[in-house]
Amino acid sequence: MTITERFLKYVSFHTTSDENTNLTPSTKGQMVLAQYLRDEMLQLGLQDVTLDHNGYLMATLPANTEGKPTIGFIAHMDTAPDASGENIKPRIITDYNGEDILLNEELNIVLETAKYPEIRKYKGQDIIVTDGTTLLGADDKAGVAEIISACEYLIQHPEIKHGKIRIGFTPDEEIGQGADHFDVKQFGCDFAYTMDGGAIGELEYENFNAASCKVTIHGVNVHPGYGYRKMKNAILIAQEWLERMPQHETPAQTNGYEGFFHITSFQGSVEEATLAFIIRDHDHQHFLDRKDLLQQLAHAFNEQYGQGTIEITIRDQYYNMREKVEPVMHIVTLVEKAMKEVGVAPKVQPIRGGTDGARLSFEGLPCPNIFAGGENFHSRFEYLPIPSMQKAMEVILKIVQNA
Repeated sequence: MTITERFLKYVSFHTTSDENTNLTPSTKGQMVLAQYLRDEMLQLGLQDVTLDHNGYLMATLPANTEGKPTIGFIAHMDTAPDASGENIKPRIITDYNGEDILLNEELNIVLETAKYPEIRKYKGQDIIVTDGTTLLGADDKAGVAEIISACEYLIQHPEIKHGKIRIGFTPDEEIGQGADHFDVKQFGCDFAYTMDGGAIGELEYENFNAASCKVTIHGVNVHPGYGYRKMKNAILIAQEWLERMPQHETPAQTNGYEGFFHITSFQGSVEEATLAFIIRDHDHQHFLDRKDLLQQLAHAFNEQYGQGTIEITIRDQYYNMREKVEPVMHIVTLVEKAMKEVGVAPKVQPIRGGTDGARLSFEGLPCPNIFAGGENFHSRFEYLPIPSMQKAMEVILKIVQNA
């Protein structure tokens, strides 16, 4: 099976994660894919293949030489709930001509180069796209395909000497829970890499500090004809809350190392309204300041509208892995060397997001992030240049060969 055929098979599984189920894995489809991958790895000849009740899948490719470190490669099986991941209809655009791509003629959905100019870089390549009604799932099924394909290649080419390789596939990364039940001790690696980055060449060992925030606003509802000095409209209070937050610190207005507040949902009635946010910043002190700002805002609103009007819950999700990776920077240098040797220019940059590797790094497993090759993740306009996926597999092979 080619790496492309493998990827197309994986995206046929509906594995969208759901933070509201309180289950692990959060959706049944993730376990179905995990079981398929378990059987595939057994057929390939991988050893120590284990799948636990939480959907964490691990396997081993034994060393064929002495004196090399044990390296892990990790990817996640779920897709983001930001766009539908059900009934994905991928299509390969052969020898892409550099122009707009009509994804869906019936619905007139077009991947426009004016909006997504990065795609022009892949002119002349074969590109996998969607039909414009779902995401593609390259985040992170491309990573899964790259890891398994690299292991298959190493099994078929025993002349390539390598140390022990461990594979880990996780559920629920997209809802911030991918490392919740990951057993670092069982994984047993000196260091690892997540194959979960975007465009070709990306190499990341810095990420956001991250937290989630839920604001519940308790209003008072009475008949509107008699609401004078009695009604407390939770919707209007929520609107005021949004107006009093920093107006230029949103994902659409920040870049690079700049942090942000991002509202992800707003539900409400006169009686009660809820706002859900994520908080992101690379700088730890700025991260603390952002959380403190929201706490101060809650205090001010309770002073203004009465105690108990605002309930706020802030939960840390993950932290910047940089402080855990910098003491072992040779694992980053190893990737840079591997990329250059397979003809890929390394692009070391901070992640404007997070990976399982961020939390795993704080649990004793240093874990930088390597490109999986796709672009426009979490979107109906997601696409995957096939040569980028192939190069990611080649990078894996060079890493284990050079380690």
